[in-house]
Amino acid sequence: MYLKVKLNWNVVIPARNLDLNGLMLQKAILVRLLDTFAAKKATKDLGYLVAITTLDKIGEGKVREHSGDVLFPVEFTCLSFKVFRGEVIEGVVHKILKHGIFMRCGPIEYLYLSNKKMSDYQYHSLENPCFLNEQTGSRIVKDASVRCIVIGVKYMEAQKEFQAVVGLEGDYLGPI
Repeated sequence: MYLKVKLNWNVVIPARNLDLNGLMLQKAILVRLLDTFAAKKATKDLGYLVAITTLDKIGEGKVREHSGDVLFPVEFTCLSFKVFRGEVIEGVVHKILKHGIFMRCGPIEYLYLSNKKMSDYQYHSLENPCFLNEQTGSRIVKDASVRCIVIGVKYMEAQKEFQAVVGLEGDYLGPI
């Protein structure tokens, strides 16, 4: 679920931001790195980029010929969030439909649990729609936490988001 990753990126500092004081240069590099990191959002291999934990190394800057900007190679460690097939996760229900439910888990907005993957539960359209297990009396309602298993994961390149299909087929899975 959470991965600790060491990355090497290049950070470009515009010439107008350069200062003789080394501390201001480090600050400019760090601010530019954080901006680039936040804009990246997610990658297929690493998942969602959550936070930079350490700035390990700032390499020697190289001046770009035409613009005068300076490119610094930067090495840092970050935390990322990625779900894998077969992993048990907990999601929070945010939408209930007749054919299934949508949940959120961390930065993942679209976890889909089909009614076919929760065979013990039947849809009931009351004032507040829910899925009800007649034998145990347990209910899956909006804002409920549900423990489920990941069946498949898909990365959407254009949106830089992951979508996952989950199920309740297994031990100790269901509403918490």
